[in-house]
Amino acid sequence: MIHLRLSVPTALSAEAVEALTDDPAVSSLSVLRGASLKPVGDIVDADVAREAANDVIDRLRALGVHHEGTLHVEQVPTWLSLSGWEAERSTPGSSADSVVWAEVTERAYGDTELNWTFASFMTLATMLAGIAIILDSQILTIGAMVLGPDFGAIAALSLAVVRHRWHLFRLATRSLVVGLFVAMALTAAGGLAVRALGWASAGDLTSTRTATDFIYHPNRWSFIVAVIAAAAGVLSLTSSRVGGLSGVFISVTTIPAAGNVALGLSFGLWNEVRGSALQLLVNIVGMAAAGSLTLLFQQAVWSRVSAARRRMITRRKLADPGGWSGRT
Repeated sequence: MIHLRLSVPTALSAEAVEALTDDPAVSSLSVLRGASLKPVGDIVDADVAREAANDVIDRLRALGVHHEGTLHVEQVPTWLSLSGWEAERSTPGSSADSVVWAEVTERAYGDTELNWTFASFMTLATMLAGIAIILDSQILTIGAMVLGPDFGAIAALSLAVVRHRWHLFRLATRSLVVGLFVAMALTAAGGLAVRALGWASAGDLTSTRTATDFIYHPNRWSFIVAVIAAAAGVLSLTSSRVGGLSGVFISVTTIPAAGNVALGLSFGLWNEVRGSALQLLVNIVGMAAAGSLTLLFQQAVWSRVSAARRRMITRRKLADPGGWSGRT
């Protein structure tokens, strides 16, 4: 279930309420007349079946609600409502599978904002990956993977391509490139300090590393893992089930590869730099491509579901021209 809250001018309130009243996926609707002070107008609350959220939001956007007022989209974690259950039952599709594009897009913009927090997490994760490589520690490598915020930016690239949001594409690209550059530069500086202090040597990086040698040895499996992980990650971000993201973070080696590039630069190990840079590129390209294909598939599926819902509503309205309750 999705909860919508609208703050709309009085002149637009009637149209918005009519659009919500006419849709059978709306299970509850209330209007607080004159409750909105900015803009001056009304507050409208509605509960909508998640499967139909895109159609309802698109209709409200077509009225200009987001320009003249404010439209809040909130996930309802727990609800008890017979009318809500009937609205979901009469709406094609599954609530868990449905993609609310407004929700996904908003999260993408938040995940790709280039700010102090993003750069800090990227740098700390890359530094942790550098320590993991020196110590040949699998546990620290996993910790660095989980800590890195890179997947959000890569997923945003995929969303930008599929939804033709080129401003988001530029933001995601800038955040990813600048974030990786800053993280690798600071990690390389740390590597130089460690080298000067004698805490590590080139031999620590060129010796047999059973736990971390995969970082600079990309192969076909690197690409396959990136593809599978990205598909799972996008599904977690777009559906109401988000439990798979931790597994995605642990599967891909973008942050460890960036850490190894930085250490290779610090110790002048160009084979390490080349191998890790290729691993980094393979992961980013594989995840971006797989994420785009997954989103394209979801967009195609839900476009068909929306079309089926419109046909169903039209048929039932024709069968009952005096009124449509939307309940079975």
